[in-house]
Amino acid sequence: MKYHIGIDTGGTSTDAVLVDPARDLVVATAKTPTTRYRLSDGISSVLSKLLSGSDASAADIDGLAISTTLATNSVVENKGARVALLVIGFVKHFKLPVTAVIYVKGGHSITGKEEAPLELEYLVETLEKLKSSVDAYAVCSTMSMKNPTHELVAEKAISLIDPKPVFCSHRSSSEAGMKERAATAALHAKLMPVMNDFITSVTASMKQFNLNCPLAIVTGNGSTITAEQAIKQSGQTIASGPACTALFGGRSENRQALVVDIGGTTTDIAMVTAGNPILSPHGCTIGSWATHMESVDLYTDGIGGDSLVSLGPKNTLTIGPDRVIPLCISGSNAGSVDWIGPEEKGSALFLSPSIDKSRAVKDPILLFLAENTPATRYRLKRSPELKTIPITRRLEQLRRKQNIEETGFTPTDALCVLGLTDFGERDNAAKGGQRLAKQMGISLETFCRNVKKETEEKIVSAILSYVMNRTWGNSIAPFLSSYKNHDLLDTRFRLKIPLIGTGAAARFFLPAVAEKLSTSVTFPKFCDVGSAVGAASMLRKPAGIKKRNSP
Repeated sequence: MKYHIGIDTGGTSTDAVLVDPARDLVVATAKTPTTRYRLSDGISSVLSKLLSGSDASAADIDGLAISTTLATNSVVENKGARVALLVIGFVKHFKLPVTAVIYVKGGHSITGKEEAPLELEYLVETLEKLKSSVDAYAVCSTMSMKNPTHELVAEKAISLIDPKPVFCSHRSSSEAGMKERAATAALHAKLMPVMNDFITSVTASMKQFNLNCPLAIVTGNGSTITAEQAIKQSGQTIASGPACTALFGGRSENRQALVVDIGGTTTDIAMVTAGNPILSPHGCTIGSWATHMESVDLYTDGIGGDSLVSLGPKNTLTIGPDRVIPLCISGSNAGSVDWIGPEEKGSALFLSPSIDKSRAVKDPILLFLAENTPATRYRLKRSPELKTIPITRRLEQLRRKQNIEETGFTPTDALCVLGLTDFGERDNAAKGGQRLAKQMGISLETFCRNVKKETEEKIVSAILSYVMNRTWGNSIAPFLSSYKNHDLLDTRFRLKIPLIGTGAAARFFLPAVAEKLSTSVTFPKFCDVGSAVGAASMLRKPAGIKKRNSP
């Protein structure tokens, strides 16, 4: 008997399913924590669980498909490579969340004729200054889809001066729209190191278990590509996880519905019609990145079970978008939890398991954490031995390299304290929650219920944003951000279509969300590993999601 394996690697959990394709039947499932510092550990662990829990041998596996939200999470959390974006031609300046945007003379007209010579000398001077502060480059020239010459020359110049990954916009977009093309190229460049590490981890784990079957990577539009293509065209994996979730959700609902996937890092929302997901007619938008990358029509918000709960000025409650390790599973890394407090005391840092003392001594912050784990940002910034170090910038670099981890109170901790889940240890979660509750002048139970309610409200807002943006665009965004506290209006919404819940945290939050929106919610079988099921299904029908007009 032959089987297919589907794996989904998220920011918090790595899920796997074993499927009998002849009967379209899930015969085994497994779930393990994602080990961001060394992804192969988590992937190997989930494969070990999956195969040991079934009668299948390595020779029985006919194919392995994998989806991931690592690319999406990297964008939401502003991680990934430090990118320098080179914009060639006479264009209106714009902003993108990259390390540097450099404007260079050159470019072509709509007919492909050169409008100005490429300012090569300035380009070379700029590269010499940039090369020590970036990890990758993106190049976008005016009308390069008509004539890519200047992009290719710039790419060659970069390879001679600073041989790091380069992505040119003409390789991914044939549409007009300079900012969107630039964003598309920049995202590809930003994610190339992320996907390279990920694919390396997957192939290493497959080798460990003697899995010689073909490997397919699911893209954001629900098609599959090879591992080599996934590295070269990393941006295509944006929305890979949500695409698989939408495919899974569509199997259970043969009418129009919203698939809401609540994971540890993000909440992803996609629409299905007659059991099929729909593609975005305008390209994928993730956070502030509007791109030309084809993907399932989705909305992603930085709210999940592992979102950081913090207290701002005047003890205002904030949840997300930063993801941390919940206190209930941090163990000794959380210490006594007496460090937790408002603002910069809301989370604490500790060394990644991949860092040993010999590596820590080479960096003053890592050495400090080796001797003073855990430590808040507040403590680090006030440490005499670190006073000459730009703490904020250096911590971002260490986080991006997975050298440090962060723990704090999360919605998962609130669920643990309230007894709604047996996941993790209640003691640490209760200690952290009690200190924050005391700061607000309320009881621990009230604080945890407030966290749960605020998480649900943010998911409601995300659903409303998705539905309304599809109809009216961003024009209603100011109203959505303030309608709950309007002085004169009592506004309520009723969603005319049902919700389909997927993801580890969905069962805890979506019933209340559905009630607030006066609709219903269903949780299909295997919804906790829905993306992995969706990935496995692509091995049987890898043609992708059909593009259709928005209903």
